[in-house]
Amino acid sequence: MANNPDRTAARGDAALTIIAPGTRVVGEIESTGVVKVEGAVAGTVRAERQVLIAREGTVDGDVVGTEVIVGGKVDGAVTATDRVEVQTGAVIHGDVTAKRLIVQEGGEVNGIVKMGGQSGAAESAPA
Repeated sequence: MANNPDRTAARGDAALTIIAPGTRVVGEIESTGVVKVEGAVAGTVRAERQVLIAREGTVDGDVVGTEVIVGGKVDGAVTATDRVEVQTGAVIHGDVTAKRLIVQEGGEVNGIVKMGGQSGAAESAPA
């Protein structure tokens, strides 16, 4: 049983962590896969692949991932190495940093938006 394929798959990119409605997590969440927040998190949420904040989901802390999709509310900075999507009715109270940003009509970002990645900022700095 040491060579269980199900166990290997659970550690891979397909890992999915769900914070269910009615659940409140206090502390930092880290994942190599995808984190979906349908409940509430007080702390940083960090996922290598994707962070999804559902319509009823809330995060009181920073959110970090390759892709971050916000349908609920975030009180903290949102950082994505690729893209951030703010859906209709979603609210971000904090700075957003991403290569690409999509804000649907009715979505809110209350903070500073930084786009284009670190390499663009370094190139424009005086020598």
